[in-house]
Amino acid sequence: MENVTREDIAQYINEEFGLTKKDCNKVVNDLIDEIINGLIRNKIVKIHNFGTFKLKKKNKRIGRNPKTKKETIISERNVILFKPSKFLKNKINNVN
Repeated sequence: MENVTREDIAQYINEEFGLTKKDCNKVVNDLIDEIINGLIRNKIVKIHNFGTFKLKKKNKRIGRNPKTKKETIISERNVILFKPSKFLKNKINNVN
């Protein structure tokens, strides 16, 4: 499995649109920053034909180490959920 990096996306933009690499990197970083800031502000970010990122608060709970069976407290935290759009699901499953 291969990861797609910010550099890979910037390289694609460079090849596709001919922008400078510096500008391409800025576009990618600004886009990711906008998604993060949108989650912080609104707890939800929808990208048309791609999907929805949602921030969800998980409460503190007791967890258990499966090897030692020792109980420990798992702290309260935010998690990011992603729900792909129907368009993305269909594209991945080759549905026209």
